[in-house]
Amino acid sequence: MAEQLTDLADDRALLGRTSTAERVSDILRSRIADGYFPPGTRLSEDSIGGALGVSRNTLREAFRLLTHERLLVHELNRGVFVRMLAVEDVEDIYRTRKLVECAVVRGLGEPPYGLDALAAAVGQGRRAAREGDWKAVGTANIHFHRELVALAGSARTDELMRSVFAELRLAFHVVDEPRPLHEPYITRNADIFEALRAGDRATAERLLARYLDDSLERVVEVYRRQVGEEGRRS
Repeated sequence: MAEQLTDLADDRALLGRTSTAERVSDILRSRIADGYFPPGTRLSEDSIGGALGVSRNTLREAFRLLTHERLLVHELNRGVFVRMLAVEDVEDIYRTRKLVECAVVRGLGEPPYGLDALAAAVGQGRRAAREGDWKAVGTANIHFHRELVALAGSARTDELMRSVFAELRLAFHVVDEPRPLHEPYITRNADIFEALRAGDRATAERLLARYLDDSLERVVEVYRRQVGEEGRRS
């Protein structure tokens, strides 16, 4: 937790002089999406408030917003914790992803498309794989799909999917062997990118739909096994 709080303190500058609960929740959501706070982590008001330099009331409001987004859960007399997803949550996340991401690709219009951020995410995943940092590969994967959604140019869609991708990270955290989960999608992300660069929306959508179906099957398989094992140990 000490390392996470040090990194979190670096985000204080993002708050500016007019700190708000929305800005705090944005920072914490991003940190959850990037894997800094695993499921089951208790979020200390004193530690996080001190790291960000915000009041207790502001932090509590941010916690309330993230609880509403299903990223946090409040347990009576225990505090606020990063939520542990059920298998049904994972399935619903992927249903939402398929509906939104495929619709974004389908509705892109005529090429060329602005793909610089998408290309950067592909490169980020490849670099992380070469370094053997599979958690970072998972983060790059989420960045790829976030940038894919951003191609729609819709602030509402971006806002919706920010929470969905943060929830997805909670599912990834439960997986004890991230390499088999993430490695195949480095190439598959690149294939989707290349189809879009060629202006072939139909192929990109087909690749994306198959990708999401395969990923759902794999994540649920691993998730069921891992959650079941943790339940037997407890």
